[in-house]
Amino acid sequence: MEITLEQANELQKKARARAMEIGIPVNIAIMDTGGHLKSLQRMDDALIGSLDIAIQKAKTAMLFRMPSEQVGQFLKPEAAAYGLEHTNGGLVGFAGGLPIRRDGEIIGYIGVSGGAIAQDAMIAAEGSII
Repeated sequence: MEITLEQANELQKKARARAMEIGIPVNIAIMDTGGHLKSLQRMDDALIGSLDIAIQKAKTAMLFRMPSEQVGQFLKPEAAAYGLEHTNGGLVGFAGGLPIRRDGEIIGYIGVSGGAIAQDAMIAAEGSII
């Protein structure tokens, strides 16, 4: 099952509402399970430089089917896979990229960037629940 445009729009709406609640303008990227961009939204005043980071967070989560921050554990200098961040067009190993699940099955991925890492994670979490 793939995420539909209607589902992607609903999740962006939820993520955007959370971002507005905490006063942080962010960029929100949603991808399907094949890593194709389904929806991208830049809130007013969100940093333009964070657009690519939001996309890369979603892509990182998609490539490894896990939260981007978990992938980050493999990117640390002391990890056996150090240098992995330079693969796949670049990986982002900090919070803000999550799988989107429906009935336990991954149907897409969300990436959020523009706030502090903890804020991005909180907003992405809100936008990952169908």
